[in-house]
Amino acid sequence: MSNYNDIINLPAHVTKKHRLSLYDRAAQFAPFAALTGFGAVINETSRLTDTKPELNDDTARLLNERIHLLEKNIKLKPEVELMYFVPDSKKSGGSIQKFQGRLRRVDEFDRLLIFTDKSRIAIDDVIFIQGDFFKDIAPDNTI
Repeated sequence: MSNYNDIINLPAHVTKKHRLSLYDRAAQFAPFAALTGFGAVINETSRLTDTKPELNDDTARLLNERIHLLEKNIKLKPEVELMYFVPDSKKSGGSIQKFQGRLRRVDEFDRLLIFTDKSRIAIDDVIFIQGDFFKDIAPDNTI
């Protein structure tokens, strides 16, 4: 004989207004996200970054000469194309970006190239600079 014989055949006291909908019942058994944010961490870790290129002496000299030429001819607002390094804000390394624009000013104090569209690029982050302006000055591309 069972311990529950006295209550086994009694009517249930649950009414329809107290029953959960199928959706709410299913929600009780939905998977639990114990590692919330872990996917974002994995994605961030797998995101690749580049290291900042080290310029050799010849390339650094060429860049400096070109920037000084641009500064001397700033009234012409020369159009240049450049590549520069942007450090990553979340991890070591960064990315190399391209930019094209008309140079408005060379700020030697803050070491910035300031363009007519108000873009600012740090001189120390520039790794390559070119433009038609240099072809007119030195067609053999020595500077």
